[in-house]
Amino acid sequence: MPGKKLTTRAAAVPRPPAASRTMPRWLPKGITLFWVIGLLVLASVRFLGLVQDIITLVVIALFASFAIEPAVNWLADRGWRRGLSTGLILLALFLGGLGLVGSMIPLIIDQLQDLVRRLPEWLDQISTYSERWFGVEVSKGAILSDISSYQDALKQVAANVAHNILGIAGALLGAIFQLLTIALFTFYFVAEGPKIRRGLCSMLPRERQVEVLRVVDIAIEKTGGYLYSRLLMAAISGVTTFVVLLVLGVPFAVPLAVWQGLLSQFIPVVGTYIAMALPLLIAGLEGGGADALILVIFFALYQQVENYVLTPKISARTMSLHPVVTIISAIVGARLGGAIGAFLALPAAAIIQATASTYIRRHEVVEDELTEIEEHPPEE
Repeated sequence: MPGKKLTTRAAAVPRPPAASRTMPRWLPKGITLFWVIGLLVLASVRFLGLVQDIITLVVIALFASFAIEPAVNWLADRGWRRGLSTGLILLALFLGGLGLVGSMIPLIIDQLQDLVRRLPEWLDQISTYSERWFGVEVSKGAILSDISSYQDALKQVAANVAHNILGIAGALLGAIFQLLTIALFTFYFVAEGPKIRRGLCSMLPRERQVEVLRVVDIAIEKTGGYLYSRLLMAAISGVTTFVVLLVLGVPFAVPLAVWQGLLSQFIPVVGTYIAMALPLLIAGLEGGGADALILVIFFALYQQVENYVLTPKISARTMSLHPVVTIISAIVGARLGGAIGAFLALPAAAIIQATASTYIRRHEVVEDELTEIEEHPPEE
């Protein structure tokens, strides 16, 4: 209407009840719990970083205790006290390792000196073969000149080593301390093994106790069997290699045989091929292609005997791993713990596989083209 002021009234907005405007009761507790858990995780990571070295030593000692416990149990069954049995076995291992290293060092040094003396002659042979086969000339003079050019650098390194003798001594003492720590933990894990397991089982119900004891039994069986079988196979491989090298007149027979035995057995899958490269090189340079060919034939025949005769009888009952599992385990172990990790990865994988197999239920497989396995007729 004219002359009358119109007023509009805003629509009333409903206000939420007072209870909904307050903070949820769980929110302060949730925020507090979040920060507490975060701080605990950070503290745990920091703590594990600080004690990583000691954890590594404990793990190595645990595997070492699994390896020697069968021998301790054998002595304990014949009336020996566990502490005395464990101490004697550790002492025997220490003296045996010390004696092996002490007897090998002078021989290796002497033969390395002989190797250096023969180096120019071998360089001439390499140059002859490379020029004949590939048309590439290897200059002995240039190589020897390059080697001599590094003498000043080596002298400087030697001077630095002399100045840092305290640091070297500290590193040596650190290594000795680590070995003693491993030996101490190993002694405790073996000598007090029944008490430790009894204390652990006392905190678990009966069905869990059975499972824990089964896993421990598998770990002892697999680790001990792995170590003993590998050592036996390394000894057989080393001795046979030494005899062949000795018959062929290849120099450095002892260190080459030790090299072949240890690398072929303790480096998974490819260890044999890595180990045979050095003996083949020296045999070829020293005795010509004939000796190298004979050595190749020997390695090929021995590999067949090892795969089809020795391994099934010695290693089949101790650790049966698929080659793919072996390679993956070694790679993962090396990634996590270097050479020690790669060495411990195989018994660890065997323990996991054997433990898991006790809980996996097997079923009858459906016959199909995709599951058909080729069967070879038995050899007459």
